[in-house]
Amino acid sequence: QVQLVESGGGLVQPGGSLRLSCTASGFTFSQYGMSWVRQAPGKGRNTVASIGSSDHIQYYADSVKGRFTASRDNAKNTVYLRMSNLKPDDTAVYYCMTHLDGSELWGQGTQVTVSS
Repeated sequence: QVQLVESGGGLVQPGGSLRLSCTASGFTFSQYGMSWVRQAPGKGRNTVASIGSSDHIQYYADSVKGRFTASRDNAKNTVYLRMSNLKPDDTAVYYCMTHLDGSELWGQGTQVTVSS
């Protein structure tokens, strides 16, 4: 089954850290770039980071530069998003996604809430 499954979200205090994981199945993960996209309450989806197939970083949104780090382990079919110095504005549902054979493939999302 072709799918992406995110995990690692939760409630964290401002200034805290979280690491999100996204595990792929059903396709040759190592051949595809991956993106992390978030959707805050009442807002549209925005890409926060993209990573190429060979672990080179392609993009970080200005709002997360220096705080978020994307990485991948092709042996585990998993992409990660390490988030540090979290702010209330980082509260959102975080999705991983890829472009697969001309279509977008999305995970189900994981909720990140930054609040004291």
